[in-house]
Amino acid sequence: MMSGPNAIRAFQKSLLAAAPQLHRALPWSSVSDPWAILVSEVMLQQTQVARVIPAWLNFLDLFPTPQVCAAAPLADILRAWQGMGFARRARNLQLAAQVIVNDFDGVVPSTPAALRSLPGVGAYTAHAVASFAFRQPVAVLDTNVGRVVARAIANETLTAKRAQEVATELLGTTDSAQWNQLMLDLGAQFCRATPLCETCPVASACAWRRAGGPDPAVRSGGVSTPQTRFAGSLRQQRGMVLRSLGATPMSRTMLEQQAGIDPVRLPEVLDGLVSDGLVERRKYSYYLPGD
Repeated sequence: MMSGPNAIRAFQKSLLAAAPQLHRALPWSSVSDPWAILVSEVMLQQTQVARVIPAWLNFLDLFPTPQVCAAAPLADILRAWQGMGFARRARNLQLAAQVIVNDFDGVVPSTPAALRSLPGVGAYTAHAVASFAFRQPVAVLDTNVGRVVARAIANETLTAKRAQEVATELLGTTDSAQWNQLMLDLGAQFCRATPLCETCPVASACAWRRAGGPDPAVRSGGVSTPQTRFAGSLRQQRGMVLRSLGATPMSRTMLEQQAGIDPVRLPEVLDGLVSDGLVERRKYSYYLPGD
């Protein structure tokens, strides 16, 4: 059952009081540059924070503005993305930079609606950039926040639409960037898929903790399902091929001889990478676009 106004206020007060305990020293939290924040949010879509931090710092050294990113060879973007996985995000980020340059005079747009017009930018990323870069009063909803609203506030499974509404209702008059970061920090550190209720600093204000019962977050809106196993996956094979081509163009025969690449799956991998615009075929060799 959804928490009432008094319980919601108690949760808000408890979460704000827990800010020092929840704080994470994330490098993008101390910047105001919208481009740097957009890059961080795209990287964080499907990659853990620990892997994003060095990649984000390196990427911004190489591509500090949308203009630089938009004009760079895609091959250079993909090399900077190595180790992050889901390389389509890198291509979409460059496409987004090109839209920013061509349609927004080189300035990252500030509203969720305008941000969603950028390739690879969905509702969460649009809200995150609008909040963290422009202090727009919008709530973010990712898998971390989805677990928090389903457990601490609703104690019931929510649709994605309702989860977003609840997250928005929680904002109140609090600075949106501060509040959204606290919600993300709580979900990432305590309200995990396997929650750490015993040590959670807001457990006393959690509706699910008080009432008990089945975990309402398991199938709730905004809460993603675990990724499939990486070892032996098509994602792993794609990464190996991109890494090999990042060193030098290769023929299919040469790629078959690279450590870890499965010759049986290679045709499927190459066809997918070419279809996604991440690899080009010229005569008998494969290249990263722009090489």
